[in-house]
Amino acid sequence: MFERLKSGLEGLVNKVTTTKLKAENLRPVLSEFKISLVENDVAFPVAEQICDEMEKRLDGVQVKRLEDRRKTVEKNLREVLLEIMLKNDKIDLLKAIEEKRKKGEPFVIVFVGINGTGKTTTIAKVARFLTKKGYSVVLACSDTYRAGSIEQLEEHAKRLGIRMIKHKYGADPAAVAYDTINHAKTRGINVVLIDTAGRMQTNRNLMNELAKIKRVVNPDLTILTVDSLTGNDAVMQAEEFHKSVGIDATILTKVDADVKGGSALSVTYVTKKPILFIGTGQKYENLEEFDPEKFVQMILK
Repeated sequence: MFERLKSGLEGLVNKVTTTKLKAENLRPVLSEFKISLVENDVAFPVAEQICDEMEKRLDGVQVKRLEDRRKTVEKNLREVLLEIMLKNDKIDLLKAIEEKRKKGEPFVIVFVGINGTGKTTTIAKVARFLTKKGYSVVLACSDTYRAGSIEQLEEHAKRLGIRMIKHKYGADPAAVAYDTINHAKTRGINVVLIDTAGRMQTNRNLMNELAKIKRVVNPDLTILTVDSLTGNDAVMQAEEFHKSVGIDATILTKVDADVKGGSALSVTYVTKKPILFIGTGQKYENLEEFDPEKFVQMILK
């Protein structure tokens, strides 16, 4: 996981450790590093910020011993990366669900994202995560366009032993979501997870329909699923969805197959919203809560 990003960061630490810590000496090394970051799916503005910050922090620092210099470089790089990852509100999902449960109301999450990001499977993984924590869950199939979408979500619901609410293909997606929330209210179900059609982020009509679902159901959270393998396209998707619909958090999928790793840094930077989970495989249990500190520690090893 993220091998190329790790190796790029390690290369930077090695080069800077043996370079005089003066802006004019650091610039060529950081310029090369910037290219390496962009090649590893780090969006250009993010790569630029990392390099500018490193130059600012290290310029003129006096460290004699090589080992101490390495520690100084590593410490500053860790701080710069963490600043990028922590520029957002932390969401305590279980605490938020618990607060709604105490009020006797269901916690509503709308999932958005384009086809192929693994959105429906991710919803099933989140459902399993929540049922394991003792919460009752119902799924809403508000993807009434894609052929097979209802059957796919229904199959997940069956395997997980939870209920799914559906209408016919072509039905109003907002009506399905609304009915599911009412179902949850009357039966005391804790969490409603709403699947929506996979939008091309540039399709204005479909984006407007997503906005309509949000207006009708007023969700507690809107989560964007992003395929980490799509690189800079993931960043463009995150930016466009956030602008058009407004998102509260992201889930990065297919992270286990991602050798680059830049998407995690970039998506957080452009949306200023946290990554809630990362998908690390095909099974329902392959969903990990995302911890920025742990992520930075891992890529700097």
